[in-house]
Amino acid sequence: MNRVAVVLLTAALIVVFAVLAAAAAGMLARLDGATYPAALGRAAVAFAAVLTFAAAVTGVLAQLLA
Repeated sequence: MNRVAVVLLTAALIVVFAVLAAAAAGMLARLDGATYPAALGRAAVAFAAVLTFAAAVTGVLAQLLA
């Protein structure tokens, strides 16, 4: 398989995981009694955290495999 295709599919998978984590965080915050803006804020923080974690892991793996 082409390397570019693998990279694009991996990036898409990471974004899907980030969206799922954000949806779960927002739903759990809303079930906990948070307002809609507060739940949306928690979802945004979860989304950013997953993307940041993925970027950090990618950086570490790039250094180890180079």
